[in-house]
Amino acid sequence: MKYKSPNLTVDGIIVKNGEILLIKRKHSPFKGKWALPGGFVEYNEKLEDAVTREIFEETGLKTNVSKLFNVYSDPKRDPRGHTVTVVFILKILSDRIKHGDDAADAKFFKLDSLPDLSFDHDKIINDLKKS
Repeated sequence: MKYKSPNLTVDGIIVKNGEILLIKRKHSPFKGKWALPGGFVEYNEKLEDAVTREIFEETGLKTNVSKLFNVYSDPKRDPRGHTVTVVFILKILSDRIKHGDDAADAKFFKLDSLPDLSFDHDKIINDLKKS
């Protein structure tokens, strides 16, 4: 019997001075909306490597994983299909942001003044505020 598997993604939480790093999506779904930096895990790639790679590709920042934050698996969280994301908290090693790849922009927002977010990233950030 062949099983249908969900897609696997990673997302990164970077908080600095009470502000969280978000990227503006360049492509659908949610083109033009803000999101946590992240993306799909490549075959044979460790999750920790995937999240630092995605953050670098989208923001130009070099980072290190500090800890695992949570896993989000609602089958409806991504309109492209069932996607499970593993969310990490990271620390910045380099301070120069430059958007690229799938990001039209990248910047820090105050945790109490966030723009309209894509996917379930509002839930993720609300969970972060409660932790």
